[in-house]
Amino acid sequence: MTTLTGKQRRHLRALGHALRPVVQIGKEGVTESLVDAIDRALLDHELIKVKIGENAGIERHDAAELLAARTGSEVAQVLGNVLLLYRAHPDQPAIELP
Repeated sequence: MTTLTGKQRRHLRALGHALRPVVQIGKEGVTESLVDAIDRALLDHELIKVKIGENAGIERHDAAELLAARTGSEVAQVLGNVLLLYRAHPDQPAIELP
């Protein structure tokens, strides 16, 4: 996967602004079932928000990099305790990047 350009990240951040988090990292941290849930959500939506709970026990940037690596996605943004992850659909991408 290629890394996103600044222009592409800005485009994804604009699209993600209205989204609500679909997955939350709880006190168990990054588990296999959490990675599976994020993988399914990325396949369905391409662009998702992930909320990091207060008791997650993982630093937000570490969580972003770990989840991106395990799901083959790109980190579009880390803002507060919310991550914005993007992965184009393998067959029918819905989001066109500039």
